Amino acid sequence: MQRFTISLDDALAVEFDQLIAERGYVNRSEAVRDLLRAQLGGQRENTQPRTACVATLSYVYNHHERELAERLMALRHQHHDLTVSTMHAPLDHEHVIETTILRGPALAVRQFAEHVMAERGVRHGALNLVVADADHPHRHADGRVHRHLTPRH
Repeated sequence: MQRFTISLDDALAVEFDQLIAERGYVNRSEAVRDLLRAQLGGQRENTQPRTACVATLSYVYNHHERELAERLMALRHQHHDLTVSTMHAPLDHEHVIETTILRGPALAVRQFAEHVMAERGVRHGALNLVVADADHPHRHADGRVHRHLTPRH
């Protein structure tokens, strides 16, 4: 582990300490590490479109909206290579929240998420994307081979 020192003006330090308290960080170092991970992950995603990732896409919609549920399901099936699982939960008599776990190239995952969130009737969409490394092939005793995705540090 390496150490480095930074200087902040008083106003910025106060704001940062408020952020740390609001988010429940134990110390400034943990907060800085998270900020760096997010910034570096975003940079990798922007400069290396095939960068692997895992993500959750959450969105709210009115399930009475004409054919919307079917359109969303069709989108997930069209992108079955990215879609791991979807959870659907009712919020009230009209609205549901769905959360889809995604895995694949960051650019493809982001484009899929944007397409879902742009569907007429989808509200409050949000994508949480974590850049990951596709580790070396993992071979099982029965001959099956797959790659693990490990979040970047």
